[in-house]
Amino acid sequence: MAKSHDPDSRKVLEQAIHVERLALAQDLAELSEAQWAKASLCERWTVEDVVAHLTAGASTRMWRWLLSMLAARFNPDLHNDRRLAEHRGATSEETLRRFREVVAGPAGPTGHTAAWLGEIVVHSEDIRRPLGLVRTPPVATTTAVARFFAGRDFTVASKTAIEGLRIEATDGPFATGAGDLLRGPTLSLVMGMAGRAAACEDLEGDGAAILRARLRSNSRTSQ
Repeated sequence: MAKSHDPDSRKVLEQAIHVERLALAQDLAELSEAQWAKASLCERWTVEDVVAHLTAGASTRMWRWLLSMLAARFNPDLHNDRRLAEHRGATSEETLRRFREVVAGPAGPTGHTAAWLGEIVVHSEDIRRPLGLVRTPPVATTTAVARFFAGRDFTVASKTAIEGLRIEATDGPFATGAGDLLRGPTLSLVMGMAGRAAACEDLEGDGAAILRARLRSNSRTSQ
């Protein structure tokens, strides 16, 4: 899916972002300090780190984002770590308050609204899965993200991850590609495309083993 220039379509995606942010904020309100410090699915980051990252994404406008990337010499990990530190509070309560302040804020620093919907969907699951929390976003939401992820590598190498596979959602209309079959819930397909190996537990078909091997290989390469 290319960058959308349809204002109605973009508005729908922005509304979905606000819905998912609010749902996450409500879940976060019930967390203990131990849960805030728990490792997320997002490699080096704790639950609190991921929340601060989401706040940064909703608070950083395009020029600030570009300047930050330039200062980090286009190293996305360094850029993300700096912005995370900027938006993480002195306490988990402050981190949550800062996130709540951007729940209804802008989608993200660029006009790729579906990508920023993917940001909140994926990172919410990065938080919920390790904590044993369950939320399935509306299938229209996960389908929009799946279509964007399948169409290009943007913030994650999602298109590359499923190259040569036939992808079919079991709970919605999303389907793409040709090759070994990879089937499962749209949310799990999204998480797999985003590089989360844990999602492969929910997927089936010969393509599941292929995706799992790719994600493990990528993880070893990045270490």
